Amino acid sequence: MAHFVEQQVITFKVDKALWNALEGIPNRSEFIRNAILHALSNVCPICSGTGVLNPEQKKHIEEFLKTHEIVICSKCNYRHLSCSQTEKRSDACTTTP
Repeated sequence: MAHFVEQQVITFKVDKALWNALEGIPNRSEFIRNAILHALSNVCPICSGTGVLNPEQKKHIEEFLKTHEIVICSKCNYRHLSCSQTEKRSDACTTTP
């Protein structure tokens, strides 16, 4: 017997530019699902994608940053965390430019 996963319908408003951009995509639902899943897998683990820390999160990150620092990778130019207890590693990126 086949197993069916219940699906829910979500609707949202878009501006004209986004509507036009999505117009030529053959399966918009699948595209939007994949885009949302991709975005959710790349969310900041501390702020959960809000871009803002609450007071308790801020206390935790300030404590963490006493032994760690934010450095800019010399290869990809993005910020990342580095342990202050070891040699500074701004070149630890494995991304190929």
